[in-house]
Amino acid sequence: MNKKITFVLVLALAAFLVMGSASAGFFDFLGGGDDTVKIGYLPSDHDAALFVADAQGKFDEKGIKTELVQFNNGGDLMTAMASGDVDVGYVGISPVLSSVSAGVPVKVISAAQTEGSGILVTNTSGISSAADLAGKTVATPGEASIQHVLLSAYLKNNGLSLADVNESAMKVPSINDALKTGNLPAAITFQPYVSLGETDDSIDELVDSSEILPGHPCCVVVASQNFIDNHPDTVKDIIAIHEEATKFINDQIEAGKTDEIVKLLPADIVADPDAEADSLESFPFISGLDDGYKANVDAFQALEVELGILNQTVSHESLYWEA
Repeated sequence: MNKKITFVLVLALAAFLVMGSASAGFFDFLGGGDDTVKIGYLPSDHDAALFVADAQGKFDEKGIKTELVQFNNGGDLMTAMASGDVDVGYVGISPVLSSVSAGVPVKVISAAQTEGSGILVTNTSGISSAADLAGKTVATPGEASIQHVLLSAYLKNNGLSLADVNESAMKVPSINDALKTGNLPAAITFQPYVSLGETDDSIDELVDSSEILPGHPCCVVVASQNFIDNHPDTVKDIIAIHEEATKFINDQIEAGKTDEIVKLLPADIVADPDAEADSLESFPFISGLDDGYKANVDAFQALEVELGILNQTVSHESLYWEA
């Protein structure tokens, strides 16, 4: 696992173990309180089930008071979970695996979606193949992100490595702006920013993550072990809410009513309703933790070990919690 990520996670874990009660008091001061479930998320429609459930009042129906907290990338979200500042998160499987491997007490409680990322390039960059990325700057959401893993895998599949490119961490909403201005030749990002990028004539998708690793796991729903131990019934309700919201999303897409989902998403994600609709239809939304999904995660873990991102795979017992 990346040494920098490991160091940050270990420090956060130490803070969680030593100062857990102080952290809770701090958030009480901010107005959260013990009865508020803090749910972390990324500015991505990968988390659409969370947004739909919130907009439809599903948490309120179950008597669950929530506070939604946005993070730039999965590494930042998992650091917040390690320190006890977040109870539940919608986040990529890669930072979850790194966190669990480092001893952070969190568990995956449901899958959320698969695929949903892509490499974007400008039409002035001269990049039309993987080989053309050599020597170029490629932006990602950060080294703890699943996009970092996908980039590494794509390069490896084409006889290259991360050492052959200049990887640069950027805030995801800023990536497309940097591409449009010509200050950045290439980036790997998540939806809806892939679809949004393609609305600009100067930006093309080089390759979709469904082509890099078909069916790869992406975002999951996680909960801290502390929250699971102290509020197991609430965790079960959150899993049920996620499943219901996921079914709503899939039903609307199947019925050709994707615009009904778009209406329920946060304004800062829906920069272009048509592009957002295209994005929602471009990858699968799922829920639950069946054996097929776990096998998919196992294969992804093995890839991360092969790429040197994980030191060793994580056991199912350490990774999952099922009601």
